Amino acid sequence: MKTAIIIPSHLHAKRLPNKPLLLINNEPMILHVWRQAKKTNIGSVIVATSDKEIFDVITSHGGSAIITNNNHTNGSDRIFEAVETLEDKPELIINVQGDMPLIEPEAISYLEKFMKTSSSEMGTLASKLNEKDASNPNVVKVETQQELKLGNFSQAVDFFRIKEQKSKNLYHHVGIYAYQYSILKNYVRLHKTKNELERSLEQMRALDNNIKIQVGFIQDYPLGVDTQEDLEQIRLLYNEK
Repeated sequence: MKTAIIIPSHLHAKRLPNKPLLLINNEPMILHVWRQAKKTNIGSVIVATSDKEIFDVITSHGGSAIITNNNHTNGSDRIFEAVETLEDKPELIINVQGDMPLIEPEAISYLEKFMKTSSSEMGTLASKLNEKDASNPNVVKVETQQELKLGNFSQAVDFFRIKEQKSKNLYHHVGIYAYQYSILKNYVRLHKTKNELERSLEQMRALDNNIKIQVGFIQDYPLGVDTQEDLEQIRLLYNEK
């Protein structure tokens, strides 16, 4: 089964404009994400972007990038456009967010291995939810059917930012997805659902259309960059390396 890792990226994040080009250790953030993905050695790594500046950063370092339309509102739609330009279509596509420079190559490989050895339509990852993050709307939570442990996957029941009623089997969602090509093709043809729009969570379109998402557990949450504070924290972590 041929795998491609595709990193969707654009410059127009409302909370942190030009996010992919902000410097960490004197290099643009998107370059760090691309390098982490390359370390997996599980297939081609492509950055899908509507912005020439991002395209130029990746290609000037010997990477592959594809220019996409600038009207996409989520990563999966952008990724599908990029995949459709490829002559040799991958059977498995892994969506790695462009704002997670600390994503571990082992986490990506773990998800890929699960997808290759199961008949799952979609897969993603989660880690332990800290108490302080439970009420933070910037932290996406996933509820699963069974308790997650290292080495096991369980089906997602719901994804949300804030929920009034208590839930069990609640985890910190890690924004990485794997999908079979046929599932991604089906997903992008579906209309956005009420839950997707209200929660600003693209994975709700899948759940609302009965596409099953399997969730695997990883030990540590790879800090993503949504705010200036996140960026400063990651810069400090890089300095400690």
